[in-house]
Amino acid sequence: MKPALKNTPDSAKVFAFTPRDFARIRSLIYRQAGIALTDSKQEMVYSRLARRLRAKGLNSFEAYLDELENGRDSDEWEAFTNALTTNLTSFFREAHHFPILAEHMLGMKAPLSIWCSASSTGEEPYSIAMTVCEAFGTLTPPVSIVATDIDTNVLETAANGVYPIDRIDKMAQDRVRRFFQRGKGERSGLVRVRPELRQLITFKPLNLLASSWPLSGPFDVIFCRNVMIYFDKPTQSRILERFVPLMKPEGLLFAGHSENFMYASDAFKLRGKTVYELNPRHGGARKHA
Repeated sequence: MKPALKNTPDSAKVFAFTPRDFARIRSLIYRQAGIALTDSKQEMVYSRLARRLRAKGLNSFEAYLDELENGRDSDEWEAFTNALTTNLTSFFREAHHFPILAEHMLGMKAPLSIWCSASSTGEEPYSIAMTVCEAFGTLTPPVSIVATDIDTNVLETAANGVYPIDRIDKMAQDRVRRFFQRGKGERSGLVRVRPELRQLITFKPLNLLASSWPLSGPFDVIFCRNVMIYFDKPTQSRILERFVPLMKPEGLLFAGHSENFMYASDAFKLRGKTVYELNPRHGGARKHA
C-alpha cells in the first residue's frame, strides 16, 4: 500500500486548497470508488492530488475538479482514483489465514478457484499461490486465482511480479528458493516470482462499486482483506450481498484484522478469527469432518 504521506504545512502549499475543494473530492471519490474520506485525510488528499495538478499544468484544485467533472479527460478519472487509493501490503500478511486456506483447499473438490479482490502490488495473491502450491505439493495445483484491484498502477506491478529483495527478508529461505528468482547484474537487489506462480493468477482491474463485475464464479474462497474499512456500512453491506452468489456453499470469505462483517450483513457468519462462511439461509452448508 502507498505509505502515509507527511502533513504539508499550509505555508508550504503551492495550490490553494479550500474546504469546498475537499468536499468536492470527498463526494467524487465516494461516488467513483466508495471510499469515505474523513476530515483527517485533508493533508493526504492535498499531497497526492497536487501531483496531478502539476502533471496537468493546472494552477488550482477548482480547475482540476472542474475538468474532472466535465469529463474533458476520461483517463484522469483513473489517475484520480489511483492517487487516492491506499495500498499497504506484504507477503503473508495476517499469516494465520494461510494455514486455514491450505486446509480448506485440500478439503474441497478440484478444480478450485479463488478471488483476491484487492490485489494491490501482488503480495497477497502470490502468497495465496505459494500456499496452494505447498498444500498440493506441486507448482501446478488444480487452482486458479483471479486478482483484482481498482488501482491500475499497482496491478501492473503485481503482474510483473518483480520486487526489491528486502520485501522477502522475513520469508523462510526454503520458500524463497522455491518461489523466487534472484536478479543478477543490473537487476541485482531484485527478485522475481517464478513464472509457474504467475501462471496461476489472472490480474484484472475491478471497481467493487461497478454495476457489474467481470468475474465468473462460484469461488471456493474470496479474499477481501483491509478493503471494507474504507467504505461506510451501507456500501459494505451491498458488496457483501454481491459476494453471496459468487461463492460455493462451503466457500470461505477472509477479512482483514480490523474488519467485522457481522454488523454489515447477515449473509455471513463468523467461522474463526476474521474468517467467514455463508449462513445456511443464504445457501451455506459447510462440510464438517
